[in-house]
Amino acid sequence: MKKGKIFVVGFGPGDYEHITKRAIDALQQSEYIIGYKTYVELIAHLVTAKSIISTGMTEEVSRAQEAVRQAELGNIVSVISSGDAGVYGMAGLVYEVLIELGWKEENGIEVEVVPGISAINSCASLIGAPVMHDSCTISLSDHLTPWTIIEKRIEAAAMADFVIALYNPKSGRRTRQIVEAQRILLEYRSPSTPVGLVKSAYREKQQITMTTLEEMLNHDIGMLTTVIIGNSSTFYYDNKMITPRGYQRKYTLGEEKQALKPHQRLKKEAEPWALDQDTGLAKSGYEKIAEKKVNKSALELANEALALVSGSKSEASNGQTLAKPLIQQKVESIFEIGVSPGVANKSFTPEQMRTLAELVGDNGTMEYTPEHKIHLKIPTDEPQKVVEVLESVGFLIAPIGDYLNVKACDFCYGEKADAIPYAEMIQRDLGGMKLPKELHIGFNGCGMACYRAVFDDIGIVYRKKKFDLFIGAKPVGRTAHAAQPVAEGIEPDALIPLVTRILDEYKQNAHPNERLFKYFKRVKRILDYSYQDMSSKIELEPAPCGD
Repeated sequence: MKKGKIFVVGFGPGDYEHITKRAIDALQQSEYIIGYKTYVELIAHLVTAKSIISTGMTEEVSRAQEAVRQAELGNIVSVISSGDAGVYGMAGLVYEVLIELGWKEENGIEVEVVPGISAINSCASLIGAPVMHDSCTISLSDHLTPWTIIEKRIEAAAMADFVIALYNPKSGRRTRQIVEAQRILLEYRSPSTPVGLVKSAYREKQQITMTTLEEMLNHDIGMLTTVIIGNSSTFYYDNKMITPRGYQRKYTLGEEKQALKPHQRLKKEAEPWALDQDTGLAKSGYEKIAEKKVNKSALELANEALALVSGSKSEASNGQTLAKPLIQQKVESIFEIGVSPGVANKSFTPEQMRTLAELVGDNGTMEYTPEHKIHLKIPTDEPQKVVEVLESVGFLIAPIGDYLNVKACDFCYGEKADAIPYAEMIQRDLGGMKLPKELHIGFNGCGMACYRAVFDDIGIVYRKKKFDLFIGAKPVGRTAHAAQPVAEGIEPDALIPLVTRILDEYKQNAHPNERLFKYFKRVKRILDYSYQDMSSKIELEPAPCGD
């Protein structure tokens, strides 16, 4: 079998003029294009691939996994990112997936990262020259990074007077982070610090706003906005945001003859802010040390600096006092898991609620979901111990993500006593199965179907001692619809084998992140069941004025 290849392509802001020739070549060589659907639409006119796989936001892992799978089959694949693929893009994730599979560069799938223009560069070019001095990028998304770490990074960058580009500043659900970022920055920066807001740089809906640190929250900021915050020397001129190359000028702009020649600029008196060549300390503020004529080695000075940061010292083998090594910031591990009292049980015990409170603590979160389970995010390095504690108080454990979830009606005790054991068997045999997309099986214990099982991916209704089967609901959106009835009168002993066969077919043939109803609509048949369009088209009444 021929070896496949993965291109990880950064295509810049999205317009043709700012994408590199190498990126275009990679896209046109590829048999598969994989990316976030908005990005796929931006470059669709540049590709000739036989298959384009687009997925939603937050589905990066599945995109990387599918790229590796296709490359292992011998295909040439492009995984795309806007901006640069190595800056909050897909490059690192593709490597992580490969490393997990034991990949080695010398004999494994070939990987080529194709660089692109990052948002900090494209946005800066539209507002002037704000990134002329030391700068950093900080993502405000705490989806993968704990907010406590992000706070420290913002504060450190503010203290160090970096020009700062904030990525992912705000979304529909994340609204507080940008407010907190502004609060931290105002502790170290002037309220009048220039701030540029650039939305959809070099795209059709491009928007540019020039404002200040104090006023920036009065303007529209969203996920497509990059926020560029100047340092203490950044200024506005004629609606352009400019950061000088230096904090003090080493030469005089506008003069044909410079006051200081190059060799003169290197003298101490020409750079009073610089490190002294003898002591290694900035002269300003250290006059007393200079008066004592301190003359220390670079090693001694480095150790003193480390001691100031760490606040402690240790003895070297020769008796010299040395600073202890800096302690790196510990990366917090967040364990996500779903829990419920049971497949057909909505009653929590006091012991269960106490256990949740103790495990979650002050730093974790718990959220009750529409699927009648609690989504836990627990800081821990020992997830198995968390599972053991939860199971010890009777919780049903469910993974979070693209897995099979089972929930049965829990609102009455009509005929469900006869039907619920089958729901519990499905949970025991199939619950937690890894699938192309999260899938819900709803189980009703009587023909009233008041639990709305017919609005789940697979609906099962117990009626007259047998089961009716529904497939492919779309529960939300303008074209929401119930699942299609595909079989009735299924004998109890045949139910679980039938559901297993449906899931196996879906798992084997569906695209990554393809919901069951989309798969059913695309392939037109699951087992012996033919697809029928269950959606209804909405026709608006004409306005009274006739328009």
